[in-house]
Parts: sequence; C-alpha cells; structure tokens
Amino acid sequence: MTDMDRDRTQTSEGEVESAAQTRRPVRRGGGDPGSRGRTTIADGVVEKIAGLAARDVVGVHAMGSGLSRTLGAVRDRVPGGSKSVTRGVKAEVGEVQTALDLEIVVDYGVSIADVARAVRENVVAAVERMTGLEVVEVNIAVSDVKLPDEEDEEPEPRIQ
Repeated sequence: MTDMDRDRTQTSEGEVESAAQTRRPVRRGGGDPGSRGRTTIADGVVEKIAGLAARDVVGVHAMGSGLSRTLGAVRDRVPGGSKSVTRGVKAEVGEVQTALDLEIVVDYGVSIADVARAVRENVVAAVERMTGLEVVEVNIAVSDVKLPDEEDEEPEPRIQ
C-alpha cells in the first residue's frame, strides 16, 4: 500500500475520495470560552467582602471580639499597617457554596434581631453578587454592645 492509497477512502457508492476531502473542520475547545477552566476563590476574599458588607449596616459598631479588636488596634498602629476588614469574619469556601461566621458588636439601643437580619441580607447579597457562590448560612455572634458613654477600645492615632 502506498502513501497515496492511505490518503484515499472509498465511499459507499464506490467513489474514491482523498482524505483531504473527507476531513471535517476540527472544533477547538468546545463551548463558551468563558466556561473553559476553573475559578477558585480564597477564603480571605470572601471574608473581606463579608466584612465590608457587614460594616455597612447601621447598628454594627465593630467586628470581632474584644481581644481581637484590641490586638487589631495595636496592629493598626504599626507603620504600614492597615485596618483589617476580615476581623470578626470566618469563611469556609467550597467549589460552589460558602458558609460564614461573623462576630459583631452592636450599638446600644438598636434591635439586635433587626441588625442581624440586615447583616445577613447585606452579606449574602454582596458575596453572591461578587463571587457567584451560593451562601448557605451566615451565623452571627453578638459579642458586645457599645454603650453611648463607653470609650472606643481603639485609641486615636497620635499623628493626624
């Protein structure tokens, strides 16, 4: 059998076609280019989104427990340090779902149930919109109430 014979096929009608005539155009990749590959989202990304969304709710005074806020205040005073938006937020991120635990301090006089509901709604909306992940739960622990006459634990910086 010669190379020329290998490049020819016989059709059912007995006609001989060359291999170039029988080849179909090859589809590369397949499907929408936007769906090729995987996207992974780190826990810290979801924590930042949730932390910022929770802080936007009226009645949330701060995030985190007293100890984490104190340590955060010290860390914030270090030159080059910045405010930690993930303080008081813990996320567990899977491939298509995420679960969040938030620890908040509420202002005195607000309805804790209303603040918690508003935090959940804001966090779920922000995380789902920005990441595409389904938020399966947002657990909220209220660790303190900020009284009107209490000083903030985070001291004002000496240099403005």
